[in-house]
Amino acid sequence: MRGRPAILALEDGMVFRGTAFGAPCDAGGEVVFNTSMTGYQEIITDPSYKGQLVTMTYPLIGNYGVNEEDVESARPQLEALIVRELSRITSNYRAISSLDEYLERHGVPGIEGIDTRELTRHIREQGAMRGYLSSTELNADTLVDKARALAPMEGSDYVKVVTCKAPYEWDPEDRLSVEWQDGYRREKEPAVLPPARYRVVAVDCGLKMNILRNLRRVGCRVTVVPAGTSAKEILQYAPDGLFLSNGPGDPAALPYVFNEVRELLDKLPIFGICLGHQMLGLAFGGRTYKLKFGHHGGNHPVMNLRTQKVEITAQNHGFAVDWGSLNEKEVELTHLNLNDHTVEGLRHRAWPVFCVQYHPEAGPGPHDALYLFKEFTQLMDKHGRRTLA
Repeated sequence: MRGRPAILALEDGMVFRGTAFGAPCDAGGEVVFNTSMTGYQEIITDPSYKGQLVTMTYPLIGNYGVNEEDVESARPQLEALIVRELSRITSNYRAISSLDEYLERHGVPGIEGIDTRELTRHIREQGAMRGYLSSTELNADTLVDKARALAPMEGSDYVKVVTCKAPYEWDPEDRLSVEWQDGYRREKEPAVLPPARYRVVAVDCGLKMNILRNLRRVGCRVTVVPAGTSAKEILQYAPDGLFLSNGPGDPAALPYVFNEVRELLDKLPIFGICLGHQMLGLAFGGRTYKLKFGHHGGNHPVMNLRTQKVEITAQNHGFAVDWGSLNEKEVELTHLNLNDHTVEGLRHRAWPVFCVQYHPEAGPGPHDALYLFKEFTQLMDKHGRRTLA
């Protein structure tokens, strides 16, 4: 439902007035920006955005609507969506509804008609900050006070909100049976997948569906377990490898995850992405810290220090691992962000454990980083792979 007046108020007193869309409710959280030009459906369903209001820097959003395939979880996960203009037209043969209808159905508000360039520049200069969006309360001073009353992202645990409630074995169904032909995405006969040769346990801190799809494409049968599952319980699955997922919030607020990971470092191959990378950095004995405005979007250049090749990556994180807090004799720096020289990849020198901060499953490049899933299977081959029936 669009057309209602709405206000976005930031904790520093800056106020943006626009028009509401989506659900007629209020939302508060950390305001960040995403630089991707497409992929808004994947962005809004990414559990890593829990607790955040996401500003899209591309000026027109919603033109191809929403479909049933391009989702990273079962529902929108962000607190609110901020855009310059919401498309009045939905035009795509796969679309089942407009973005406005989709957000309204799932109880997520949005605001359009504000100067997203000004908002983005303000966040870049001042840093990500708490904000409050409302179409029901239009007193700016009241909304600024509500923004200031919100808990900061530092110290916040949103993983407990988005993690699965019980273990389950993931079934890819036929979502992999899609290919590109003549510029269009067409359904084809079910894809011929490799045999499920590897038994992998994935710790769900806010797991994206395309990570599961990519693990299945390299022959992994994946059992997903809730964040906080003990090391003992994980080993009872007799896995060939452990995967640590992406997720929201402050990694330092998750000792119930990284302390269990620490118990498994010398037990089996481990691969981590995004928050999983940060969990391993903490398990290695390091520290994490808050970035000024984070990395959210596409086309982030990352140097693979082992190959000296630059990978074009997709990223979504507000915290980073402090390289100076790690023991270089035990841990190798494998990837480096070329924009701000933050840590993008680590590998343990003695154990079959590695991780990256960016998102290889998001298709940047579009295939620059998919080799990482294959590297995971190679580690499982080398360190005790078993063939599944």
